[in-house]
Amino acid sequence: MNKKILIVDDEPHLRMLIQQTLEDLECDGVELFTATNGEEALESIRAEEPNLVLLDVMMPKMNGFDVCHAVKKEMGWNHVRIILLTAKGQEFDRNRGLEVGADLYMTKPFDPDALIANAREALGLAAS
Repeated sequence: MNKKILIVDDEPHLRMLIQQTLEDLECDGVELFTATNGEEALESIRAEEPNLVLLDVMMPKMNGFDVCHAVKKEMGWNHVRIILLTAKGQEFDRNRGLEVGADLYMTKPFDPDALIANAREALGLAAS
């Protein structure tokens, strides 16, 4: 079964940058797809059941904290790994992210190598 990563960010250039950073994972059978806001993300998560979600926090319609809470706490989908990838680097925001169920909290700008390593780990893929 192929692994799936959902990339959620309202900024088109950031979605593209994250997608380009992770495209090497496609050689390992990983499918990448995107969403542009929190509501769309939740719909995609329900429909596609991705293994990993890279989730921005500050987005229209529904923020990343609320999406994460809905997936982890309301739906109880702990098998979906969520990495909050956000510009909000304050300790308060980091703690809130972990409280709503995020598996990892990364800040922007992100280190591409760290993002790939974290994605590989979340998907159970060996490092290349």
